[in-house]
Amino acid sequence: MSSATPATAALSGILAEDPAALFQLDGPARGKRIVVAMSGGVDSSVVAALAAQSGAEVIGVTLQLYDTGAAAARKGACCAGDDIRDARAVADRLGIAHYVIDHESAFREEVVERFADGYLAGRTPIPCIRCNMGPKFTDLFAMAREFGADCLATGHYVRRVIGPAGPELHRALDPARDQSYFLYATTEAQLDYLRFPLGGLPKPQVRALAEAAGLRTAAKPDSQDICFVPDGDYARIVKAVRPEGVRPGAIVHAETGVELGQHQGVIHFTVGQRRGLEIGGQPEPLYVIGIDAATATVLVGPRRLLAVSSARLIETNRIGPVPAEPLMAKVRSLAKPVAVTLEGPLGDGTGCTIRFAQPEYGVAPGQAAVFYAGDRVVGGGWIDATER
Repeated sequence: MSSATPATAALSGILAEDPAALFQLDGPARGKRIVVAMSGGVDSSVVAALAAQSGAEVIGVTLQLYDTGAAAARKGACCAGDDIRDARAVADRLGIAHYVIDHESAFREEVVERFADGYLAGRTPIPCIRCNMGPKFTDLFAMAREFGADCLATGHYVRRVIGPAGPELHRALDPARDQSYFLYATTEAQLDYLRFPLGGLPKPQVRALAEAAGLRTAAKPDSQDICFVPDGDYARIVKAVRPEGVRPGAIVHAETGVELGQHQGVIHFTVGQRRGLEIGGQPEPLYVIGIDAATATVLVGPRRLLAVSSARLIETNRIGPVPAEPLMAKVRSLAKPVAVTLEGPLGDGTGCTIRFAQPEYGVAPGQAAVFYAGDRVVGGGWIDATER
């Protein structure tokens, strides 16, 4: 059973509360078992340290999502190569058990291939949400249950708050670190079991905790972009996964129907994109307005054509009750929440429609719309279609 060690003894001097309280366990932590999802980064490393300092028995689990030989040199990737070694070193430092689970084939099928298929269909996929819906939560959830754990803890920056109807998902206190947009698909059953001990902490304090515990990840940079596309070249990944699906086509003005140029594949474009069109001599800047994957046509036009009045959502999820007061929604991870109205039930599998109080720009099929009531995440869904 874990107990305070030289690696964790200094943590209480930095925290304002007992580390055990961060895990919201029923009763004392001693005698409980916590499984920590360890990606090899500083955040999950600190979660493991806090769990160990709480007095609970701690088991670290790392999902191997890539071939370690091919991925060892990738910078910005997670759950492969150096990251697995970092997670193991942190576990050794803390004196906790650590397991590496080979999940490469499932990750490829559930995340990477769906990502490629989304781009080929002219959509703007968000693989981080798919990963959380699959390997990160569903599969780790089952593993934690098999270990007999009382909870599964992760390094995500969100908060689990006990409300009148049970556990609620809230934004992180540090808005610059909030990851709630990517976790809207968390089910109520999962939220009952999950813990997010970093949701109330600013990132500098998290790094200070890592340094105090002597963790090798204390100064490790945060992962950037999509983990399996660390260089940002999405098209390269799509070509590697689905080489037969990439074909050239025409760039057409959405209003006049005039062909303005040629392109080497719709995978190079997303709705709202301005750069990379390589079209000159136009009276006003042009943006990607839509993508017709069936004909390999990229539609472009002035920014006003990006204005959207509503969006149809599929595969929706609801977390707790839907409030009567007006909802706010984010349609991109870095977008500001905007006022919307919801038409149809949320989370029953039939889909629903959201209407924007003001025209919203750059809303693309394949993205997610996530609903908020104040800081609480109400749920969300995948954008299947939009209406100008």
